[in-house]
Amino acid sequence: MTYLDDISSSYDNVAVSYAELVVDGADGEEAAFDLLAKLVAGSGRPVLDAGCGPGRTSALLAERDLRVVGIDLSPGMIEVARRDHPELDFRVGSMTALDLPDGSVAGIVSWWSIIHLPRDVVPQAFAEFHRVLAPGGVLLLGFHVGTESTHKTSGYGGHPMNIHVHRWTAPALTELAVAAGFTPYPSELPEDRLLFRKVASAA
Repeated sequence: MTYLDDISSSYDNVAVSYAELVVDGADGEEAAFDLLAKLVAGSGRPVLDAGCGPGRTSALLAERDLRVVGIDLSPGMIEVARRDHPELDFRVGSMTALDLPDGSVAGIVSWWSIIHLPRDVVPQAFAEFHRVLAPGGVLLLGFHVGTESTHKTSGYGGHPMNIHVHRWTAPALTELAVAAGFTPYPSELPEDRLLFRKVASAA
């Protein structure tokens, strides 16, 4: 079983409970989504919610008049997202191999979703983010701050899980994002979220 299978099956197990238990977002996330909406306004392209889970974040983005595509590795999570937000576009997929055309989205929100990827796979996700973003597009990341990794065997109502949670520092993630072609975007966001811009066409 690969790490992708483990993530998918773990979140299948907890999908219903997760949607019931995780109803509050990160502190100050409204301001972060407001900033993203302002930066992508008028682009005519959708925003990708990468690792959308049960669609809570996607719905908040849609409230800002953004056209949203939510993608998650867990079919169970996508089923709950479609149940709770039938008006939105949700798809099963992986951020390491996005089924989207080059330059097709104006923004990407990865809200505490890269934390389960092995550290050496995160550059692959960043490369995919850069590929599907249009020039001038923005990437908004949320993550757990730190340097340690932990193994999670249960959660969200006590259901079995088999995933790793990797914490990151802002400098470490910024280094990987810059290597993928992104430019840091100045903001006053808290230390557990970062904003980047794609300022040129992909090579």
